[in-house]
Amino acid sequence: MKYEQPVGKPFSKQYSSANIYFSLSFFSSSINANTFLSPLCSCQELGTSLNILKQEMKSICGLVVLFFVMLPHAAAYDPLDPTGNITIKWDVVSWTADGYVASVTMSNFQMYRSIVSPGWTLGWQWAKKEVIWSMVVAQTTEQGDCSKFKGNVPHCCLRKPVVVDLLPGVPYNQQFSNCCKAGVVSAWGQDPSSSVSAFQVSVGVAGTSNKTVKLPMNFTLLGPGLGYTCGPAKVVPSTVYLTADHRRKTQALMTWNVTCTYSQFLAAKNPKCCVSFSSFYNQSITPCPKCACGCQNKNNCVVSDSKQAHKKGINTPRKDNAPLLQCTHHMCPIRVHWHVKLNYKDYWRVKIAVTNFNYRMNYTQWTLVAQHPNLNAVTQVFSFDYKPLVPYEAINDTGMFYGMKFYNDLLMEAGPQGNVQSEVLLRKNKDTFTFKHGWAFPRKVYFNGDECLLPPPDAYPFLPNSAKVNSITISTMVVSALLFLFIIS
Repeated sequence: MKYEQPVGKPFSKQYSSANIYFSLSFFSSSINANTFLSPLCSCQELGTSLNILKQEMKSICGLVVLFFVMLPHAAAYDPLDPTGNITIKWDVVSWTADGYVASVTMSNFQMYRSIVSPGWTLGWQWAKKEVIWSMVVAQTTEQGDCSKFKGNVPHCCLRKPVVVDLLPGVPYNQQFSNCCKAGVVSAWGQDPSSSVSAFQVSVGVAGTSNKTVKLPMNFTLLGPGLGYTCGPAKVVPSTVYLTADHRRKTQALMTWNVTCTYSQFLAAKNPKCCVSFSSFYNQSITPCPKCACGCQNKNNCVVSDSKQAHKKGINTPRKDNAPLLQCTHHMCPIRVHWHVKLNYKDYWRVKIAVTNFNYRMNYTQWTLVAQHPNLNAVTQVFSFDYKPLVPYEAINDTGMFYGMKFYNDLLMEAGPQGNVQSEVLLRKNKDTFTFKHGWAFPRKVYFNGDECLLPPPDAYPFLPNSAKVNSITISTMVVSALLFLFIIS
């Protein structure tokens, strides 16, 4: 059978059948090479091969799309806190004439990531046309259009309400358990008793039984900024409560959970902190990398000794939480400095200093996490509280430092008081301990749950090479001894 070239532009050398085959062979291994290489193939065979190629291309495109969809969720996995999350639990405690009353509890199960001031912001979308009749110890940021209601006006009529916590100072008889902390929630590993926030909501124009109620959708959580991704609400076994005398159990009429996880990849495109190094055995200081946190605020920074740094109102935060940074080469709001201070026979000592360069923000209940192989032998931490983090039982190389309550658990704004520091005493493991190759410096550092940028390894303070000095010293001693023997003889 004679092969007839299809009507249209003739094949050029660049687009010969062989070239087309080899270009597409990466995508389809099931296409017979003879289909493209043989000039005697039929148009039907060519069409069949192209259909196979088309199907495989669709499969590849589907995998690529799936990869990009899963990428943000993959970034939410934290190897140092693999089970960390924020769980929002809705307990329906009673049914009303047109809806229900729910107790909403937000539990922070993250070991070292807290929600700092100005606190959390929780949002969702109603499944139908529900409204919020009232709230206890929380409020929505907007009421919305409630003009269709006569008499009693709902607290909020928005399809997508946004809820914030109340400030401290609410009258005691109006409080609810774990409320009124301005949205500030501690990390579970730091203070379990302060890692919970709660409020109560009365929902109307909703279902009035387990079968007719519709779960809210599309939950969002700011803590206080971006970074959290929330899954769908899922019905779970009803929460069981104990009475005050612990002699009777009651349970919620219905319970559903929402799980939110954090991703630094989604929170910001640049790091939020950096690390610098120094040591007693080297006079040089390894600074934070230049523009470690991006230099987008370089034109709007404050020189530390300028009049603007002492201007009244400079520490007043803005509603959008925009930072006002001190002018530095790294332009990070937080710098962690790790100084190898002293070397003893059986121990060695490190000094850790955390400095705030943001004039508009202080850090309540801050946390600092470091990963170093010798943290399995911490002997004493002088001015911080310390807790080892052991996500994997066989490895104990990670620890969390945080401020002592009412002493240094508040890191002040940039300025003379904007730093906290402590020394750490560690016992040496003689099989692994060394000052060579930057071993004395941490592998990873996190501040408030965000990983800090470390200097490149080749910039670490190096251990001086004393071999040449030692050889000279020994030679001098030998010559001096021989000269002494010559004189006395």
